[in-house]
Amino acid sequence: MGGEQAQPPKRQYVNFAFYKIDPAWRRLPADERSRGKQEFLRVIEEYSGKVLVIPYTLVGIRGEADMMLWRISYELELFQEMTTKLLATGLGKYITTPYSYLSMTKRSIYVDHHTHENQESKRLTIVPGKCKYIFVYPFLKTRDWFLLTKAARQGMMDEHIEIGHRFPSVKLNTTYSFGLDDQEWVVAFESDKPEDFLDLVMALRETEGSRYTLRDTPIFTCLHKSLKEVLDTLGG
Repeated sequence: MGGEQAQPPKRQYVNFAFYKIDPAWRRLPADERSRGKQEFLRVIEEYSGKVLVIPYTLVGIRGEADMMLWRISYELELFQEMTTKLLATGLGKYITTPYSYLSMTKRSIYVDHHTHENQESKRLTIVPGKCKYIFVYPFLKTRDWFLLTKAARQGMMDEHIEIGHRFPSVKLNTTYSFGLDDQEWVVAFESDKPEDFLDLVMALRETEGSRYTLRDTPIFTCLHKSLKEVLDTLGG
């Protein structure tokens, strides 16, 4: 008898959930706000080992979102279960979700001739870095892009990747949303140097491939902190 057929490597589900706090929450008594935050923390701790959660604050940076949870799991349903419990907490009752992007890991078809640990990886497993900032946005290409030959697209992506290599302080995490959400990709750049990311984006605007960008907004600049610190930035 032949050996068992090898199973394809597991791919991860990825969610970037942006939350906005109702200002009414800040007018609650201090002890009630504290209890709500503790309940919120406990829910996330409950999913330790099942859902990787990396918290960020956007307070004072982006008007329509106060915090973001970057969530990674092998089970899509866990995002829904966790969110249901979070919204039932004292803090969660005052939360809205202006943006939430769903995607999956997938091996890029453009990176076979490139080896740079911070730019394009196998992507089947997201390994979040320890950077202070993350820059997140949805990304869509025009339909004309997909009608180009693979060779034509590869040439433009080679230029794109080469420019990325000039900025080793910026780590790129690209995940795929085809059929799962409105965008085609979600890109998340981690860095300790916002100025390097700014220069990278300016350089990419001058590439041939940028002709085929349909949309790459909204763009979120997020600061990484512990979950307790993120909740403390909310004003209560």
